Amino acid sequence: MKKIAIIGSGGAGKSTLARDLSEKLAIDVFHLDALFWQPNWVLTSREKQREIQMQLVTKEQWIIDGNYGGTLDIRLSAADTIIFLDLHRIICIYRAVKRVIQYWNRTRPDMAEGCNERFDWIFFKWIWDFPKAKRPEIVKKLADLSTEKNVIVLTTLKEVKEFLNSIA
Repeated sequence: MKKIAIIGSGGAGKSTLARDLSEKLAIDVFHLDALFWQPNWVLTSREKQREIQMQLVTKEQWIIDGNYGGTLDIRLSAADTIIFLDLHRIICIYRAVKRVIQYWNRTRPDMAEGCNERFDWIFFKWIWDFPKAKRPEIVKKLADLSTEKNVIVLTTLKEVKEFLNSIA
């Protein structure tokens, strides 16, 4: 595992897993939320997102967490390991609410400076709809890649913990 893409719903724990893996494997982590957002929640252009991604995946080692469907194929193509956090939406909603409370009106560590945490109905609706709106496409992509990549699907918090514990 030298080039690791971590994907999943908002609130699934992508950034936390990325940080934990980074510590265990001594590989730099890149949070797409921190790279793609500008102050006051201004999203960079799709072209700039692709440019950032193309630069990141040329590195010898990396852990990249985030979804961003417009650049997902760049990461999946370049990764040797893809980790899909396929946790139940109730867990994801709970964690997203917890994160809002924890970082209210402050910037969380995996987000771009100037993007203070806030409650956003559109984001919560995206999390709720993820299993039907986004998951099927991701599952299909991962099935297509499973013969050439190390694809790891973690569906429970216990599986995530066991996976982390299995890393030397």
